[in-house]
Amino acid sequence: MFNEFKDFAMRGNVVDMAVGIIIGAAFGTIVKSLVADVLMPPIGLLLGGVDFTNVFAVIKEGAQAGPYASLAQAQEAGAVTMNFGIFINTIISFVIVALAVFFVIRGINNMKKAEEEAPAAPPEPAPEQVLLTEIRDLLKAKS
Repeated sequence: MFNEFKDFAMRGNVVDMAVGIIIGAAFGTIVKSLVADVLMPPIGLLLGGVDFTNVFAVIKEGAQAGPYASLAQAQEAGAVTMNFGIFINTIISFVIVALAVFFVIRGINNMKKAEEEAPAAPPEPAPEQVLLTEIRDLLKAKS
């Protein structure tokens, strides 16, 4: 049973999948930072200084009554909130990841298409043709 598991785990596609998952998780972290730290601050500034991480609606007041200055403060007070800003950040992150995957797949498909469209090398002449060509060249050289 151990050998079967070892054979399964060491197959090429399983190892490739594991590498893909690890790189995907790291890519997700980069995209999350890109959205939260680079894209959303200027968008929030353009919309009047809104910090999207603090866009939320209070459904139920916490132990301390609101209004709450930030989402962290509301959660600390025990308030139940709908976090619209975090949801918007997540949607933007998803769109960026989807676009990146689209461009990677598109590039792979274009490379495959280029390989398929590459002209095939002409076939080698048959041995009889090679022999006849040599005889022809010898006859031309004699005359």
